[in-house]
Amino acid sequence: MTYDCRGGLTAGLPRVSLTHLPTPLVELARLRNALPGCPRLLIKRDDQTGLAGGGNKARKLEFLIADALEQGADTVVTVGGPQSNHCRQTAAAAVAFGLRCTLVLSGSPVPRPAWNGNLLLNNLLGAEVRWTGEQPRDEVIAGVLADLRRGGARPYYIPIGGSTPRGAAGYAAAVEELAVQLQERDETVDRIVLVSGSGGTHAGVLVGVKAVGFRAHVEGMNNFAVSDIAGQVRVLTEETAAFLRLDLSFTDDDFRIHDAGGHAYGVITAAERDAIRLLARTEGILLDPIYTARAFVGLLDLIRSGGCRPDETILFWHTGGLPGLFGRAGDLLEGAG
Repeated sequence: MTYDCRGGLTAGLPRVSLTHLPTPLVELARLRNALPGCPRLLIKRDDQTGLAGGGNKARKLEFLIADALEQGADTVVTVGGPQSNHCRQTAAAAVAFGLRCTLVLSGSPVPRPAWNGNLLLNNLLGAEVRWTGEQPRDEVIAGVLADLRRGGARPYYIPIGGSTPRGAAGYAAAVEELAVQLQERDETVDRIVLVSGSGGTHAGVLVGVKAVGFRAHVEGMNNFAVSDIAGQVRVLTEETAAFLRLDLSFTDDDFRIHDAGGHAYGVITAAERDAIRLLARTEGILLDPIYTARAFVGLLDLIRSGGCRPDETILFWHTGGLPGLFGRAGDLLEGAG
């Protein structure tokens, strides 16, 4: 069966084509054998969406870039950290549709000889980079947009992570894709585990799960160590359902979010290094060092602490980020065997 990416929950929304769909759904049998008492594990390979190294942001950008084109924009502006996967995929999506791209990156400028990982790819893709330095990020963004308009450009602003109701709609559609794959295999899942960062992927998956009638619980792993990430995800989930004109209701139990170590954003510990090596050396699948590694740490903690039953089936949603590995080689090789 071929997945029709223009039907279902997002029918009628402007959408461009940026992804290779459906992404693979794979069983992690060798990993399961390596973990005593491990439930059955599946992985949804959104690291293979195909846009400039793959990743989850491509699904959101199909709707966001379409909206930019409909509004007559000639430039997209977005924001993130120096190794932002979202910024890298936004720069590639802009190129694919003849748009210019300006990226507002947090912190002080990194010397060009030290540009690696996503920073290098942003440069190859021709994106303009502005740094926030010591200024508040919102002030820098406002200044960039004003400068572009004064210069005659028509900018379209995409918030961090593409996490708006329109962007999150991409993951409501992704759940429909998953439903087709599971139906073809005559399978069900008990839990869907994913990283909770800016919230758009988590919110979209929650909307999709409710809309298609999945009984699976969606469980996020907090990547930002934000105290009220559940509240932020809830707001975006409800906004996304309203945007898609879906009459859905949510309870507190729908917003299950785990601490996943509680470390600050971007900190790589032995837990992340070990998680990356474990999946790489059992399944040949690479996690990124910031997002999916931390979510995988949370999943491993659930398994090892007895927080899930051996007879469950758990799906881990791999949201990509491979280029980020090359920006943190020193941290990843610390204590390497």
